[in-house]
Amino acid sequence: MPDDKLPTPERVLVVAAHPDDIEFGAAGTVARWIGEGTSVRYLLATRGDKGSDDPGADLAELAALREAEQRSAADELGVEGVDFLDEPDGQVEPSLRLRELFTRAIRAYRPEIVMTHDPTVLFVNNEWVNHPDHRAVGQATVDAVFPTARDPLNFREHLDEGLEAWKVAELYLWSTNEANRLVDIGATVDRKIAALARHASQFRNFDEIARWVRRRSEELGERAGYRAAEGFRRVTLAR
Repeated sequence: MPDDKLPTPERVLVVAAHPDDIEFGAAGTVARWIGEGTSVRYLLATRGDKGSDDPGADLAELAALREAEQRSAADELGVEGVDFLDEPDGQVEPSLRLRELFTRAIRAYRPEIVMTHDPTVLFVNNEWVNHPDHRAVGQATVDAVFPTARDPLNFREHLDEGLEAWKVAELYLWSTNEANRLVDIGATVDRKIAALARHASQFRNFDEIARWVRRRSEELGERAGYRAAEGFRRVTLAR
């Protein structure tokens, strides 16, 4: 059994920029929570229509393929549902319009925990540049969580639709340089990799990717004495 005393929330909303972002960043924790009875929904800003190195790729076909792969990956873990906002891949901005859409989702689903990209990170572990879409989605999500979804006079028109203000209890931010929460995914790392494998269009050699994911998870787990772990910047919000 996991020994990190991770609470089991009733509902979790996971907000990401592209298909496969969640599988890389949080799928082991998502799988663990679902196994413990948590209801989880995904909200994707884009369908990943720029996610190919083929300059002749048909964008509409690629978007449809990547949406199908994301839904398949979510099914692998038992996620309740997946929603897409159709923002243009590679051009997402942390606009007030995007914040309203995220706020609407939070008020409709009423999650205790929201998971997303850490918007403060430009260089992840000094190993790669954090995609601008990741930073934009993370920023808009954090702003939607606090203070926008909390305060009923923000987007007051939501009240007319029956969507009341909602206070999220915690943020879990992945791809962070300031992880203060290591989640034991020793029992679910295989499911994380299985979900990632559903994004077949993104990998020439998935076995190599799987080995990299497992190695990184094990290295992170060693810090806390777990077989494998995912790391998050956990922000606890005043209720």
